[in-house]
Amino acid sequence: MKRLVVVADNSLIIEAIAIGLRKSGEFTVDSRVDGRTASARTILDAAPDVVLIDDMGQSPQVIDLIEQLKAEQDRITVIVLTLAMDPEWLEEIFDAGATGAISKATHPLALTTLVRETVNGNVMHVHKRISRARGPRISAVAAEGLSLTPRELEVLRLVASGSSNGEIAQALWVTEQTVKFHLSNVYRKLEVGNRTEASHYAHVNGLVGVTAPVKAVEAPR
Repeated sequence: MKRLVVVADNSLIIEAIAIGLRKSGEFTVDSRVDGRTASARTILDAAPDVVLIDDMGQSPQVIDLIEQLKAEQDRITVIVLTLAMDPEWLEEIFDAGATGAISKATHPLALTTLVRETVNGNVMHVHKRISRARGPRISAVAAEGLSLTPRELEVLRLVASGSSNGEIAQALWVTEQTVKFHLSNVYRKLEVGNRTEASHYAHVNGLVGVTAPVKAVEAPR
């Protein structure tokens, strides 16, 4: 298992992330560091493979911390958990040396997958393609720019929330083959190779709201 350190200025955020990652059985959360007093040395003393850092409201301290961590130990995977997926902020964290960025809107079921795939180098970071729109229009503008149909966008959002093809099919009253058809179109338009990359793209580009995973439902008799 990978050794992971969580850095945040909110103890509730730290605990929620730690619980979710521990349940996956893929990461050992060795340390939880208060972002307000964190130093690169404090984090490195825990010998982590991965450092998950809350953006703490786009604090300049986060940028400094990333730079110090990468300067001292370049092999470490640094992932920023952020609410503001705007191009300027993402450019700052990537320039500082961050390996990836994950939206705070990510459902707990998807968080572990995105962390794992980022660590394994299987997620393409596409921040250069992010729309520069702001506010509530960002989802509509980003989707329009990609020529996603309403149904394709709906499927993408459900995939990003952690739903399986079967759950999506039941939720939308379609067959799994139809879901696969829509997904293939989504992959082509996003220029990604799998559902993990599509999910990451959706979160980074603000195409996903805070959505609970789809529950399987029975068709009416």
